[in-house]
Amino acid sequence: MGIKRTLLIVGCGDIALRAAPLLQAHYRLLGLCRRTESYRQLRLHGITPVSGDLDNSKSLVKLAGMAHAVLDLAPPPDHGKHDTRTTNLLAALTKRPKSKERILPQQLVYISTSGVYGNCSGALIDETHPINPQTERAMRRADAERQVREWGLRNCVSVSILRVPGIYATGRLPLARLREGVPALLPEEDSYTNHIHADDLAASLYAALRYAKPGRAYHVCDDSHLKMGEYFDLVADQFGLPHPPRIARAEINGRISPGMLSFMRESRRLTNTRMKHELHVNLRYPTVVDGIAASAAISPESG
Repeated sequence: MGIKRTLLIVGCGDIALRAAPLLQAHYRLLGLCRRTESYRQLRLHGITPVSGDLDNSKSLVKLAGMAHAVLDLAPPPDHGKHDTRTTNLLAALTKRPKSKERILPQQLVYISTSGVYGNCSGALIDETHPINPQTERAMRRADAERQVREWGLRNCVSVSILRVPGIYATGRLPLARLREGVPALLPEEDSYTNHIHADDLAASLYAALRYAKPGRAYHVCDDSHLKMGEYFDLVADQFGLPHPPRIARAEINGRISPGMLSFMRESRRLTNTRMKHELHVNLRYPTVVDGIAASAAISPESG
């Protein structure tokens, strides 16, 4: 058995930890981490912690030449239109270590969001659709995509982008919202939404590291084409909760959080043909119905 390549994971949250068992069979895993109290959990998942904070460029100097590949799941800052964290990471990866030859990673996979497309009025779109971010949150992601693409071209590093919609799993379902009776939109005014089960996203990370093409974007989503209210109804039915009340879009202001309201203003349906054909992803949960049923079967909160 040959020497494993080193993979640096940036953003060691739930999805990275779900992916770790598959990744560690093929890579030596390092995980950038700013909180020492998280070190033990990373080690339990086979990830060696590396101290660093994406908001502090000086703490990232050690990353230069550290890894053959980088998996970037880190969220951008929570304000502004630019992703300074991605700026800091790319600068660190490009630095020349003292008294050493500069060694860049051979590959970087960046996890973005389908929000970069903005509102598509329910249209079915593929990865060639122009991006049109309409919130600062999406603008930061679009800025990060631009940065990693340009960095990859400039430094001859293979860069790929995974555009991810709503992630769900046991523990990541809108149960509190349903119990509180937060309304959804009338069916005729509702927006299409897209989903991926956390376990399928985790498996897609390894697939992207293995098969993704340089400069390519991929939708990582399941086969469902649901409106947001239909998704809430499915969760409610599986967990024995009432359906959310439906109201007109004109009545929604003040009754929905600003964050959720921004999602309700955008409607699109994503294709996943490129993910299946090029990344060879075989979804464990092809539809939201499959994934929610599995979550309900193992959740103590199901009715």
